[in-house]
Amino acid sequence: MRGKLLIIGFGPGSFDHITDRAREAIRESDIIIGYKTYVDLIEGFLTQQEIISTGMTEEVTRAQEAVRQAEQGKKVAVISSGDAGVYGMAGLIYEVLIEKEWKKATGVEVEVIPGISAINSCASLLGAPIMHDACTISLSDHLTPWNLIEKRIEAAAQADFVIALYNPKSGRRTRQIAEAQRILLKYRSPDTPVGLVKSAYRDRQSVVMTNLQDMLNHEIGMLTTVIIGNSSTFIYDDLMITPRGYQRKYTLNQTEQPLKPHQRLRREAEPWALEQLGVSRTEKSQTAAINVKASAREMAEAALQKIVGKGPSLSEGSFVIEDFSEIFELAVSPGVANKKYTPMQMIVLAEVVGEEGVMEYTPDHQMKLQIPTSNPDQVIEKLRSAGLLLSPFGDVLTLKACDFCDGDKKDSIPFAEEIHEKLGGMELPKELKIGFNGCGMACYGAVKEDIGIVYRKGAFDLFLGAKTAGRNAHPGQIVAEGIAPDQIIGVVERIIDEYKEKGHPNERFHKFFKRVKRIQGFEYRDITPKIEIEAAVCGD
Repeated sequence: MRGKLLIIGFGPGSFDHITDRAREAIRESDIIIGYKTYVDLIEGFLTQQEIISTGMTEEVTRAQEAVRQAEQGKKVAVISSGDAGVYGMAGLIYEVLIEKEWKKATGVEVEVIPGISAINSCASLLGAPIMHDACTISLSDHLTPWNLIEKRIEAAAQADFVIALYNPKSGRRTRQIAEAQRILLKYRSPDTPVGLVKSAYRDRQSVVMTNLQDMLNHEIGMLTTVIIGNSSTFIYDDLMITPRGYQRKYTLNQTEQPLKPHQRLRREAEPWALEQLGVSRTEKSQTAAINVKASAREMAEAALQKIVGKGPSLSEGSFVIEDFSEIFELAVSPGVANKKYTPMQMIVLAEVVGEEGVMEYTPDHQMKLQIPTSNPDQVIEKLRSAGLLLSPFGDVLTLKACDFCDGDKKDSIPFAEEIHEKLGGMELPKELKIGFNGCGMACYGAVKEDIGIVYRKGAFDLFLGAKTAGRNAHPGQIVAEGIAPDQIIGVVERIIDEYKEKGHPNERFHKFFKRVKRIQGFEYRDITPKIEIEAAVCGD
């Protein structure tokens, strides 16, 4: 059976503003996948669908899970607020499909269902601020370099666009909105009308009218859309209005219009039109035409210089190409058992990371590197040539082995290395740690990891489902003792494969074990400490 992906934009969040097709698509789906807050907003439309909800910044995981479920023949609804094609999930779903070489004719069916975007819903509450040319700019620099966002704000400000700012501020991102205001004040009057709309058409809706100078004196957060007027926008009776230029060809206070409909498009009625800015057609010679074109090109080059800082000559191409480094993120270590970096390895790490990168030690016996680079292959080559072991970072499997008493207890090292080689870096529903200790002392705390393996008396003990953090943290339950060396790798592989296949996005291994009750024949037992946890002073 051919599966289907329904990528749904459900608008601002109120039932009244969800389209009929979006309602139908939600009802006909087998699975609903979305950000938890969005799932809560459409709860009234849900029947018996399976719900998979994740937190903020888990968009890639949601997209991958949606595609996986659709490939199994299911009808999957991926929900976004606003419009799914405007900072929503539509593009990301297509990116995941393209990575899998999906084709429309043979792959899963895809339907994108439009919704009311924030720029439209917020504008309706403010009055009519988007009546002329407008643009949307997201201030989130998690996926877009800030220097590129700055250029876009600068260009839009110069061109007198009405601007809608999405994702203006969060708990961590507090400077971006202030920087945007600073740029805009270079080109716009401090009195330019600004509308701040939070949670449009939801229970906690808030609408504030202010101006460009005073906008930061009001509450702005992730749920706020900031709409900044152009040079003609004005406030009337607490409404934000942007004219369409009607006053030029329409006399609004007269019933009888001086220009009849057939006269309004005549050249003399449009002195501002492009055609009227040059020489009239009857007066143009071939030479004059060339000069006019050159003049227009020169103006374009001047605008390009403003945006990118450097414009090509007329004989060169005039494409805007942004050449910025991406952040290459990975983890390195001296080896599976080796915990000692050499001085040369530390020098290489310092050189590769540089002044702009970040090098952070982690509890997983690895260094996490964040390196600005446009050539990650070169970085990989340098690190490997220094004898470092490289691993991906994120929701992947990480092996945390002990040092085997500096190699004195080396009998189980080959098994640890084989697990790392076969499973290390595997993408999973959530990050997973395998602790591996080379003797019964387990002094590196293998039993406190998601999966614990302890070598003892020539065989292996296996622990599953530790809760690794929180005040009710606990070790894993011992599910098997004395597993033969020639069996341990296969046992662990099958456990990981089951978790990879059946785990929900963002579901930690101990929660998965508790939910399914049985993994590869190993029964779940609740060993959570039975203690009364007093509420923390901070309220957490």
